[in-house]
Amino acid sequence: MGPQPSMYPRPMPGGGAASYGRGGPLPYGGPQAGGPPPMDGGSRGGMGGSGRVGGGYQPFEGGFARGSDMGSGGRGGGRFSSDGGRGSSGGRGGRHGRSRDDLDNLTLPKQDFGNLVPFEKNFYVENHAVRAMTDQEVAHYRARRDITIEGQDVPRPIQMFHEANFPDYCLEVISRLGFVEPTPIQSQGWPMALKGRDLIGIAETGSGKTLAYLLPALVHVSAQPRLAQGDGPIVLVLAPTRELAVQIQEEAVKFGSRANIRSTCIYGGAPKGPQIRDLRRGVEIVIATPGRLIDMLEAQHTNLKRVTYLVLDEADRMLDMGFEPQIRKLISQACTICFFLLYFN
Repeated sequence: MGPQPSMYPRPMPGGGAASYGRGGPLPYGGPQAGGPPPMDGGSRGGMGGSGRVGGGYQPFEGGFARGSDMGSGGRGGGRFSSDGGRGSSGGRGGRHGRSRDDLDNLTLPKQDFGNLVPFEKNFYVENHAVRAMTDQEVAHYRARRDITIEGQDVPRPIQMFHEANFPDYCLEVISRLGFVEPTPIQSQGWPMALKGRDLIGIAETGSGKTLAYLLPALVHVSAQPRLAQGDGPIVLVLAPTRELAVQIQEEAVKFGSRANIRSTCIYGGAPKGPQIRDLRRGVEIVIATPGRLIDMLEAQHTNLKRVTYLVLDEADRMLDMGFEPQIRKLISQACTICFFLLYFN
């Protein structure tokens, strides 16, 4: 395993700030809260694949979805491998001396959710070209891209990257990477995530799922008040293996090098010191395997009280690997008004 990606990216050319950071212009500028800290955060994911999106789906017995949208991607073209290569090591999140029962039965500190920081979650501004589509055109596009939807009041899909109204720095990176059009899971998933809807997405490996949740995550973070001393992350991405977690972080750097949001990767099989240091400094985005994150919470190196955007990547694999007790434990530590994005292969 190579070195963990640095938490701080290269400075922006000319030293300027990202055009859509906190306090930036509409539609994504958040409340003014002083100059934000440097960042890496962004996404991993490529093109190809197709999508299915809908709602009312309860992935766990306790039920995460609250009338959610559900999105999934089936087959499709695309050769991008950043969703591939899931290794099996670190599957329990790097337990380092802890048995599975230890993690499952561990009692984490009870959180006080009083005086929660108000947060925004609906940032979607429908592009005029999307708004002008007739119902027949929307149905034809979804059929052509193999997109299936379920749920109430599902927004129309976008067809081009600029229709999502992402910050300029995101569009510049997308252009530099040579992406031509959104994949189906992105086309339908971005409007849902930007509206702050609970979402279940199903798409094949290589379909661009990570971009589908990480670009809206950047927008979500940019609109929230800055972290105060002792605050935990705003966005939490859980992954079943350290390999996948590191891949997400590597792709995050591609999109985060020009944004002012910090991220870190928390996984087992690596020294805890640098991870603890990142958490104590404060990071807006944490990408983690469940076991190591539980260790960090038990030791009170961080907390999840500010988490308002929660992603389970390869949720089906995490359930197959027996992570459900740990996932429940982690969700109990998060703000009860956060919204969920679950992605299945």
